[in-house]
Amino acid sequence: MLSEKLLDLAFTRAVKHGSLEVTTAGGRRFTFGDGSEPQVSLRFADAPAQMALCLHPELKLGELYVDGRLVIEQGTILDLLQLLLQDTHGELSELPLKRLRRIRTWLMRRAENDASRSKRNVAHHYDLDGRLYSLFLDSDRQYSCAYFDHPDASLEEAQSAKKRHIVAKLLVDQGHRVLDIGSGWGGMGLYLAQIAGAGSVKGVTLSEEQLDVSRKRSATACLQERVQFELQDYRATTGTFDRIVSVGMFEHVGVPSYDAYFQACRRLLKEDGVMLLHTIGRSGTPYPTNPWITKYIFPGGHLPVLSEMMPAIERAGLIVSDLEVLRLHYAYTLKAWRERFLAHREEVLRLYDERFCRMWECYLAMSESAFRWQDAVVFQLQLTRRNDVVPVTRDYIAEREAVLKEAEQNRELKRTA
Repeated sequence: MLSEKLLDLAFTRAVKHGSLEVTTAGGRRFTFGDGSEPQVSLRFADAPAQMALCLHPELKLGELYVDGRLVIEQGTILDLLQLLLQDTHGELSELPLKRLRRIRTWLMRRAENDASRSKRNVAHHYDLDGRLYSLFLDSDRQYSCAYFDHPDASLEEAQSAKKRHIVAKLLVDQGHRVLDIGSGWGGMGLYLAQIAGAGSVKGVTLSEEQLDVSRKRSATACLQERVQFELQDYRATTGTFDRIVSVGMFEHVGVPSYDAYFQACRRLLKEDGVMLLHTIGRSGTPYPTNPWITKYIFPGGHLPVLSEMMPAIERAGLIVSDLEVLRLHYAYTLKAWRERFLAHREEVLRLYDERFCRMWECYLAMSESAFRWQDAVVFQLQLTRRNDVVPVTRDYIAEREAVLKEAEQNRELKRTA
């Protein structure tokens, strides 16, 4: 059978270390690898599933797993991804039609993420039942890469360190007016006011679910006068700000809108202002984001490489005053999320259904594998309009982190006193 020959060829090329046993729909068994860990056994429920995986592995691996047509009988979906990716430099397949699929994907993603399309895309993921996110995120609902500043950091500690690291680079001082583009559930905005001492914070989001939670959190903290959240597209935001922060939002902008994004940021940033952009990206060459992720999890999303971002930054008249690449930090973050999600799987099942649980387990595993065995990283870009508004050495980052950490501890002592 042709599909069995193609499977044999593909898995022979991909799996060098570890152990993979594949049972076809017809009952034939193949083994691949050197017999070491991890050990995975999978079975195809039907012959068309085998051909589908061969012809479009990036899309069909997730679809077949979620639909129960690719059954993992030993090991986990993450174990399978490790076997397929760890020795192939991130390439799932070298089978026919790959180039045609890549061209088609590039053409499809040229559609600009205008305001209405952006809101629909955000709602697809972020307007899910809020109880879902409380089951696997930290208590502050930070849904972006944490910063593991020491090896034994818990998720909560690493997310606090992430906020300190970002705010230190922003150089926020008393009285500053700050804009948070893509404000999530409000954690960063509240931190800027409560810990960093910002004079006012405006958070903008396209998620109605996140907006509701953010406003309630601001009211509970009695900060409605200083921290305000709006359902607003960044292109419609007006005014000027001393500081702009954007965490985990740029991935949803899309290449055709990069010019509009950075031009808006320049317009909103004061001449002596500072911006910090925290975004997932790729360290390789431009390449379409995984089609299963964009179809089922993040429609309209794209992970940029620096060569896609820099021209738009330059055309907007912004200066990159600092650039940091966080490697593996998101793999550690996703590992914690995946483990918490699985620990609360029965609760997720009561909110949704089995198929949803399988989809999200696959999403978290695919994302973790992208940071462990592919080229996904996190970029932190500090942007200014002038080259003299931030210190000329990076010593200030650690110094400001220490001040912020002390402020966090003092606030916690007052809260528990």
